[in-house]
Amino acid sequence: MRVAIIHYWLVGMRGGEKVLEAICRIFPDADIYTHVADPAKLSDVLRRHRIIETSVGRLPYARRFYQAYLPLMPAALERLDLAGYDLVISSEAGPAKGVIVPPEALHICYTHSPMRYLWDQYHTYRRGAGLLSRMAMSVFAPSLRIWDVTSAARVDHFLANSTHVANRIRKYWRREAEVLHPPCDVVAFTPLPRGGHEAFYLWCGELAPYKRPDVAIAAFAALGLPLVVIGGPEKTRARLARGAPANVTFLGKVSFEVLRDHLARCKALIFPGEEDFGIVPVEAMASGRPVIAYGRGGVCDTVIHGKTGWLYADPSVAGLVDAVREFEASGLADCDPAVLAAHAARFDEAAFRDGLIRVLAAHGVVPEGHGAAADD
Repeated sequence: MRVAIIHYWLVGMRGGEKVLEAICRIFPDADIYTHVADPAKLSDVLRRHRIIETSVGRLPYARRFYQAYLPLMPAALERLDLAGYDLVISSEAGPAKGVIVPPEALHICYTHSPMRYLWDQYHTYRRGAGLLSRMAMSVFAPSLRIWDVTSAARVDHFLANSTHVANRIRKYWRREAEVLHPPCDVVAFTPLPRGGHEAFYLWCGELAPYKRPDVAIAAFAALGLPLVVIGGPEKTRARLARGAPANVTFLGKVSFEVLRDHLARCKALIFPGEEDFGIVPVEAMASGRPVIAYGRGGVCDTVIHGKTGWLYADPSVAGLVDAVREFEASGLADCDPAVLAAHAARFDEAAFRDGLIRVLAAHGVVPEGHGAAADD
């Protein structure tokens, strides 16, 4: 069986690339197609595969300015010749699913998110863009949306990383999707014994506007409780730190060891943004710590209100302030870390692998080494 994996771009190792690694471990001989690749920034798991760039990868400065070539990506995908492949798995968050596969091939699309900058986050992205980018979005977005919806008809089976994404697939593409949560490296995190946490709360991640670090900082300025903020980029960290009170500490980008230590010792993770899935809350629970999260997006699949975290409905600063006070009154900070870690284990790579193999088997495809005989 010949397998092709289509991934939007390979310029770093983030959540989408971690999912790609898990797929590659199931199909170690698969070919990877992508618009642009920077092998120096990829893991050994990915570099072991044959990686083929689309025509976008041959354009000037494509590795750095690949997003500027977004209008050219649909045609680049359709020029890929996938003759001879039996299985095509597209990994969709940028243009990836629009390939034209042989009629006898099975096309599974694992969707991290429909392109936010075309759909539900279009106006947010456009407001934050420069003049030329705003003009380009106004010109190209309508035709890209038409292609995005049309190309959804080429997929045989959709998988979504959360119920939230499955709902957006139904809304924008008018297709049904089965939920298969992405793999999380939960074994890399170790909980401390009950009572091993400290008084500080933790916010961590990229300091991007949609993750709402500003809401967390403002809320803890009002609460007067200690908050540690981990993440970059440095320019954003410096800007946020200038107006922050003394009870908010900024560590910037840190090593994985420092992050793991803070996740295990914090009183709770603060998660005020809306994300498609959100791996950090799972990592916090794997570290034995609860999560205080805005109750929209992927956390609705991963956090159990009142048991592994506290979900709140008001995304404002006042809403987070009230949620922290309710959390402190609930006594959830003193919950058993082993209970949270056991819950997080439901999202490990084995669960993802078994789910994907089950979906493939329903379509008559059994990856080599993963059949009933191998399981026995």
